[in-house]
Amino acid sequence: MSEDTERPATDSDAWEKACAEDLAAEKARRRTQYGTPPGSAAEELRKLLDAVADKVTSFQSSLPGMAAQGAVQQVLNQAKAAVEPVIERNPDVFDHLAAAGSELLAAYRSAVENHEKRWTNEPKKDEGDGGAAEHIDLD
Repeated sequence: MSEDTERPATDSDAWEKACAEDLAAEKARRRTQYGTPPGSAAEELRKLLDAVADKVTSFQSSLPGMAAQGAVQQVLNQAKAAVEPVIERNPDVFDHLAAAGSELLAAYRSAVENHEKRWTNEPKKDEGDGGAAEHIDLD
């Protein structure tokens, strides 16, 4: 007997399909539990631009004159036209910039917290005799 006739026919992609199904089920479960996850930084920038454009467009009715409304719309269109090609060509750059911004914020927060700890833990000196300041309860 040959090996081909001894073994039952199996789907060579069965493991891949099972993993894909499990991953899809887990993503669906997380979407249900936590909501839709944020997209990439580039996608979020696009959403921000659209939201700002929508908000400014809603304010246009309160702007006096058609010239002012047209100018605002032109500025919005120019901003979108300038940013969109950059997003298309370099979507990963925005992810790196977002990560770098988070790291800078963490470094700043750490520096401020350490400075506050040193500042609040320093012993107070009485200016007159150089001794430690004494708390006086006035109540």
